[in-house]
Amino acid sequence: MTTILYFYKMIALVDCNNFYASCERVFRPDLNGKPIVVLSNNDGCVIARSNEAKAVGVPMGAPAFQYQKLFDEHQVSVFSANFPLYGDLSCRIMGMLGTFCPEVEIYSIDEAFLHFEGFENWDLKSYGSLISKKVHKATGVPISIGFAPNKVLAKLANRIAKKYPKQTGSVYCIDDENKRIKALKWLPIEDVWGIGRQLSKKLHQIGVKNAFEFTELSDGWIQKHMSIVGLRLKRELMGLNAIEKEAVKPKKNIATTRSFEKMYTTFDELKERIATFSVTGAQKLRKQKSCCRQIMVFLHTNGFRKDLSQYSKNIIVQLPFPTQSSIEICHYAEMGLQKIFKEGFSYKKAGVILLDIVSADAIQGNLFENSNPKHFQAMEVLDKINKTVGLHKLKLASQDQGRVWKMRQERLSQRFTTRWDEMIDINV
Repeated sequence: MTTILYFYKMIALVDCNNFYASCERVFRPDLNGKPIVVLSNNDGCVIARSNEAKAVGVPMGAPAFQYQKLFDEHQVSVFSANFPLYGDLSCRIMGMLGTFCPEVEIYSIDEAFLHFEGFENWDLKSYGSLISKKVHKATGVPISIGFAPNKVLAKLANRIAKKYPKQTGSVYCIDDENKRIKALKWLPIEDVWGIGRQLSKKLHQIGVKNAFEFTELSDGWIQKHMSIVGLRLKRELMGLNAIEKEAVKPKKNIATTRSFEKMYTTFDELKERIATFSVTGAQKLRKQKSCCRQIMVFLHTNGFRKDLSQYSKNIIVQLPFPTQSSIEICHYAEMGLQKIFKEGFSYKKAGVILLDIVSADAIQGNLFENSNPKHFQAMEVLDKINKTVGLHKLKLASQDQGRVWKMRQERLSQRFTTRWDEMIDINV
């Protein structure tokens, strides 16, 4: 099969380098060149590492308590995840990217595809360098950019730009056949976008070691073992366009789960937590203009405490009507909790998952029972006040009015860009 690269339409993958760690460095320039890790909710495990942290042997997902000795030995700066800061900087970066390209497809908090159509006479390498310099100057976050005719090759080009920043200037273009083939032969099969661990083992068993050898497999073998998804991947690696643009889709389920800072033993303690989780889920539901028709409630004890009795249970509550009301979702979640709660156990974790989600614009009325129409206006006011005055300022009566659930975040940096009282201090 002859491969043709359509260079009149190029795609760039922009990826923020070590994004969470880079965000922390924006306001702590003294940490440039030093190892940094960012921990997950409740300071559990490592979810982001600077290159320096990788170099001293900190693996992704490392439990923080197990690696404290290594952190101390190499003077690793450890941060609790500061999602308000990361989200705000991400919005600023994505907004800037929109000034350089007519079409930006946000892929994740730190990645975006830029679609360049009609740029065939542009020097994209130079243009990418301009984008990189301006974003870094405006936000302090370094980025890598990979240009190619499609998404998979753009991912590969970005990988090369990130792997060899000095040689590429953190910008790399796969814009001819020689570069494409060289890049495919360089990329190990296990690092191909969309190839998982198990599949890479199977490919190694039949002698496929890199992306180029994968493209030489027959369509029949790929379809048998990888379905149509594998065929699309092969065609993308060969320079064709097989993966369409992705629209932002509403979530199919919304989960709010937490491990508690201590073990709970009473129904009232758990009831308050379930109410708070329900309210949080309902807020997310309204934000994407959806309603749910089912609620799953679960709770379980601490599996690490072998000296305690163990219990784990979940229940799915079928709602009589679709709703996005915090009041109604909280009510039915409490009904579920009543059915699965048992006395005599010490509970460490619980959660509420909203299921069977549908668009709020596509709800059919029920002859006998429907969501209270007054709740729609009430929720609108509640969301507006909480957004203006501060999150969780207005609560349901079933929530603890004097308590804001707080994750264990012992090493949290300031929310420099989203809170007036936490803005950076400048001494002059």
